[in-house]
Amino acid sequence: MLNEIKQIQESADLLYSETQLENALDAMALQINNNLADSNLLILCVLNGGIITAGKLLTRLSFPLTIDSINASRYQNKTTGGDIEWLLKPKTPLTNRTILLIDDILDEGITLAAIKDYCLKQGAKQVFSAVLLDKALNKTKPLAADFVGLTVENRYLFGYGLDYKGYLRNAAGIFACKDL
Repeated sequence: MLNEIKQIQESADLLYSETQLENALDAMALQINNNLADSNLLILCVLNGGIITAGKLLTRLSFPLTIDSINASRYQNKTTGGDIEWLLKPKTPLTNRTILLIDDILDEGITLAAIKDYCLKQGAKQVFSAVLLDKALNKTKPLAADFVGLTVENRYLFGYGLDYKGYLRNAAGIFACKDL
């Protein structure tokens, strides 16, 4: 398996550098600070992909907030999505809270839409979403992210939280796999 991972990593195309990603995070944080500062915000980090985006955004947000996590996955370390599997639900009550879901990418939007619906059913007042990347697809998505760092082409990606078969989330940039 590690040989496959190393081959994927070595042959990948760099789409966004770490500097470009950090600049996008700065811009996202400015928008979030301007729009949600007075909302008694609860941030839900969408695991595992949202860890890096959430961690990097949190220190850029200048107002009081609380954090928790949620984990719903369609991929389970595979390269294609299936049914949603709920792995972790937040412990913090969502009733009458403004929620900001933070994830790495808005791909087809199925998982993020399901998480948003879950939050609303739990009594959330409002649910917003922030994604580092919005994948350009030639189809309508079930939701649009409220805060987007960058748009990315429709390729299989890894880095900054996105994985290839569970690996390479820690890559310092956004990379596209060849021939996937």
